[in-house]
Amino acid sequence: MQDPDPSTLKHTPLEDLQALLIGTLLVSLAVTLFQHAGLLSGGTAGIAFLAHYLGGWSFGVAYFVINLPFYWLAWRHMGRSFTLRTLAAVVLVAVMSDWLPRHLVLASLDAWLAALLGGVLMGNGFLVLFRHHASLGGLGILALLAQKKRGWRAGHVQMAMDSAIVLAALATVPLDRVALSVAAAVVLNLVIATNHRPGRYVAQ
Repeated sequence: MQDPDPSTLKHTPLEDLQALLIGTLLVSLAVTLFQHAGLLSGGTAGIAFLAHYLGGWSFGVAYFVINLPFYWLAWRHMGRSFTLRTLAAVVLVAVMSDWLPRHLVLASLDAWLAALLGGVLMGNGFLVLFRHHASLGGLGILALLAQKKRGWRAGHVQMAMDSAIVLAALATVPLDRVALSVAAAVVLNLVIATNHRPGRYVAQ
């Protein structure tokens, strides 16, 4: 059977909006679980977690500010549409990740379960955004560029960078929480590596 013409598989604006909202909600839920369990993630979100835990910053504010330098890179290499969608996604996560904990109160949550569920939720959130030509900025842009320019799987590139950043937190975060954070990063990026391969998904 002949593969469908990619030009006939364009997402509609409504589909893109729906994906933007769903993807960022999944990521924000993961952030809420991580915060409750004292975990962190990789990438610019990991840096925002450290700013939150150590400096008392709002996660949302820190996350938005840390991502600012990456928009130029996205604009230059990924185009205006990708950059604007990514900016919208970052703003939504910044807002929702600070809003959700005020309305979603968790009485009890095992840290290992937070790592597993958070990794799955965040990985699928990234996947939804990637498939609608958006990301959450930061190192995710570098991972997508590596896939686009070099053919490397975005999930594998992201996994390497995320693990390095989480391990760098050993100086400030308890060892057991760092170990669970690494496990969460592995789960997250396995979701992406398994489901986001060049040529597998052609809709734009």
